[in-house]
Formats: sequence, structure tokens, C-alpha cells
Amino acid sequence: MLTRPSKSFRSNRPFASVAGSAILALALCGCQTTAPSDITGSLGDTTEKSQIATSRNDLDRYRERFRANPDDVDAALQYGKALRVTGQRSQAVAVLEQATIAHPGNKALLAGYGRALADNGNSQAAFDVLSRAHSPDNPDWRILSVQGTALDKLGKHEEARNYYNTALKIVPDEPSVLSNLGLSYMLARDLPNAEQTLRRAYGNPRADVRVRQNLALVVGLQGRFAEAENIAKGDLPAEEATANVAYLREMLSRKDPRGKTVPVAALNRPD
Repeated sequence: MLTRPSKSFRSNRPFASVAGSAILALALCGCQTTAPSDITGSLGDTTEKSQIATSRNDLDRYRERFRANPDDVDAALQYGKALRVTGQRSQAVAVLEQATIAHPGNKALLAGYGRALADNGNSQAAFDVLSRAHSPDNPDWRILSVQGTALDKLGKHEEARNYYNTALKIVPDEPSVLSNLGLSYMLARDLPNAEQTLRRAYGNPRADVRVRQNLALVVGLQGRFAEAENIAKGDLPAEEATANVAYLREMLSRKDPRGKTVPVAALNRPD
């Protein structure tokens, strides 16, 4: 895991390797709620840190509540949420797996469990569980986007883009979905389409800082380093802008054993 150079430029989620023509590390990141309606979008760092602090404060309370009544669906969801947000991903998987066994048809639990699996790097299992958290006749665009990120991690980029595009039919111009779609193009080495899609996301006033990061990366991968640095700096304070540029340069200079550039990108896959 890389050292975090800037609080506003990166998510604090870990990275995982993805097989392909080059090794690509994807930070699977997002907000910290578990109901199906919350599996989308992303928060800026200040809000995320606040959520983490809140979850740490609530962790003991929800742990005791869950242990007192493991059949309490809300307690399981909230405990799993607190575990995920505080980085205890395998524990979150265990708690939510237990809850879904007890309540196999509960879609909120399935969504939370799928999200926990995705956070823990279990991409295929996450995709399968999330497929049970909604239905074709009542699709949830948030879950569709999360499923797309799981497929991208599995190297199934064309299939992943089908999920993002389906989500965009429900919520046109949603920046978190557009950002994921752009990164999916990047993973397939279609950089012009990646840039076009990420610029569309970046132009949305609801886009978060990770969209800026992803656009800067794709522009830099095309050799336009000065432009990429300007995007990375944006209107940030000088200290943060400098850190962001340093991180961008680090990403663009990383190599795999065969000497190919190893970009690092942040998928907007919040829950």
C-alpha cells in the first residue's frame, strides 16, 4: 500500500492487483453505509474522516447490540458498517455473512454483505451476492455500479461497462458511475474514451475529488504531463496541490517487472 501524500487527493482504502496487460492497482473506495440505497456515490475526505470517527465511536455500541441479538438486522448492518469503515474488512464479512445466513432474503443485508466482500477483495463472491440484492425488474443503479467495479477487478472490462451503462440509463450523468466507466476504459487501454468519459464526470458539480484524480491520471498516461498536473492541482491550497502532483508523478512512474507503467486508480465504489 502506498504512503498517502495528500488527504484530499486519495482515498484511504487499500490497493489490490488486477491481472491484465499491465498490473493495475484499484482502490475500491466510497462512503460508509450499508443499505442498498446507499451503495453508490462517494464522499470527500473530510466527510469520510468524520464517518470513520463516528464509526469508531459507535463500534463498541453496535458490537454489544449485535452480540446481544444476532438476529437484529439493523444491528448487523450497523456493526458491519462500523467494521468496514474502520478497516476491519474480514470481520465485517464474517458478521454480515452470519446475518445473511439467518435472513437469506433480506436485500439490505445482501447489499451490505456484497459490499463487505468487495472491500475484502472477494470480487467474484461480491458480484454473485450483489446479484441477489436486486432484480432485473427492479434494478438498483448503485448496486449495478458496485457490480461493475467487481467485474473490472476480475478483468472483465467489457462486461463491467455494460453494468455501468445500465446504471447510467437509470441515473444519467451520475459522476461516480461515469468515473468508474472512464476507469474501465482505461483498464482496457482505451485512453481517449476514458478521458472523454472522465471529463464528462468532472464537469458535474457533484463530482468528488477522486474524479479529479482519475482524470489527471488518464491525461498523464497519454503523455500530457503538464495538463495532468494542472488538473491535479486545480484550485487546491498550495500544500495539497504540491502533494497531489507528487503523487500523480509517482503513479505515472510506477513500473511492473516487464517495465510497463503501472497506473493506480480509484474506483468510486462506495456502499
